[in-house]
Amino acid sequence: MTTPVVVLVGPPGSGKSTVGRVLAERLGVGFRDTDADIEEQAGKPIPDIFVDEGEPHFRALETAAVRAAAENHGGVLALGGGAVMAEPTRALLRGLPVVFLEVPLADAVKRVGLDAPRPLLAVNPRARWRELMEARRPLYLEVATAVVDTAGRTPEQVADAVLEALELKTPHD
Repeated sequence: MTTPVVVLVGPPGSGKSTVGRVLAERLGVGFRDTDADIEEQAGKPIPDIFVDEGEPHFRALETAAVRAAAENHGGVLALGGGAVMAEPTRALLRGLPVVFLEVPLADAVKRVGLDAPRPLLAVNPRARWRELMEARRPLYLEVATAVVDTAGRTPEQVADAVLEALELKTPHD
């Protein structure tokens, strides 16, 4: 069993995929995004899964994707924003190097865009984002080894902060 060197969690717009790619490159390891895994397995985009099969079906796919990646990926792993809602996922993350990328609403809105195809943010995205964060923030904190604030930082600066928080060395160090 190979486990990730870094697992990134956080809400939509926190930069998990962008920062994850930067980290993977710096660490000389692969990058994996469980949302991309789900889309590949399902053969369709996540918003279509929500519409066609519903959120419970998507969450089951997500839990399976996180388990597969957490047990078989030795690089940087980015989880979907709601993955931490599942207790089996939170249990799986215990003991792994998990970083919660914290982002203020204003930054998330700029990064995600309010017209982006995010099924849970479709109606009144700002209010819905706040509701999701109220529910999820305690769970992000529960699984996190470290918390990195992304406010006003570039992806490269966030990657630096993640490396520092986890005391990880890059091949160039």
